[in-house]
Amino acid sequence: MAYPIQSGQPTYSGVMIPEIWSSKLIDQYYDSTVLSQITNTNYEGEIRNQGDKVIIRTNPTMEINDYSVGQTLVNQRPVGSKIELLIDKGMYWSAIIDDVIEKQQDINQMNEWARDAAEQLKIKLDTRVLAGTVTGVAAANAGNTAGRLSANIPLGATGAPLALDSTNILETILNAGQVLDEQNVPETGRYMVMPFWATNQLKQSDIKAAYLTGDNATPLRNGRVGIVDRFTIYNSNLLPRYVDGTDATTHFLFGVDYGVTFATQLTKTESLRAESTFGNIMRGLMVYGFKVIKPEAIGVVYATQAA
Repeated sequence: MAYPIQSGQPTYSGVMIPEIWSSKLIDQYYDSTVLSQITNTNYEGEIRNQGDKVIIRTNPTMEINDYSVGQTLVNQRPVGSKIELLIDKGMYWSAIIDDVIEKQQDINQMNEWARDAAEQLKIKLDTRVLAGTVTGVAAANAGNTAGRLSANIPLGATGAPLALDSTNILETILNAGQVLDEQNVPETGRYMVMPFWATNQLKQSDIKAAYLTGDNATPLRNGRVGIVDRFTIYNSNLLPRYVDGTDATTHFLFGVDYGVTFATQLTKTESLRAESTFGNIMRGLMVYGFKVIKPEAIGVVYATQAA
């Protein structure tokens, strides 16, 4: 490649400008992943291949009967139900570096590719699990008539999303807390995952600087923002987004981690010589599965940013 030449100056055609390959790479910026913070892997077990299955047992519900003196007691034989978590999904990556590419060998390309592949796998997994989870919440934990007992809490619905701004976003978080309260969900371990525009509005709301009350930790790359009411708030760009009429909408997910379980395993990583060319191949396979196992323990806010 030649430098620009002013008009009237000789071009010296055939003169080559030598190339210099830098030994540094530009860092990638990755979307924050939150899956490990809002789900559980309690039932992961031993996973080796697609098609493996994890059996989850649930506690039975005990029947309570009235009693009068002298009556014959009826004994129960409690049997809990079983939930099957099928490890039926997989993702892979595969890359080749040719032997003849020598100018870049001062950089360990394979290590850099493996690091990037690990991040991209987490991002794709978060995106899929978040999208799959919002469709599995209990009916009383979504919509504009949410609340198992009150049935009048507005959380947004298709065709009628909540229009959120700094004046009503705090109220929406408190309403989500009431929804979980009415389902008898414990207060410990509650979370809410929001898009960045929503946490920006939260910081401008009446709560202002107090939005980090009781939380002195610096937010890390898992998207953790702080604590509001009883919710740990997380940011994510990976929440499901839609166009609803003229509104750009997002599902906020809230709940506790035992509502959703997932199991994953990077089952194979290998380096081998290519068969059809001269080079090395590095590739990896990850298998996974996820399931909503306690629908009443999670809910969704369906919202759009107010104009």
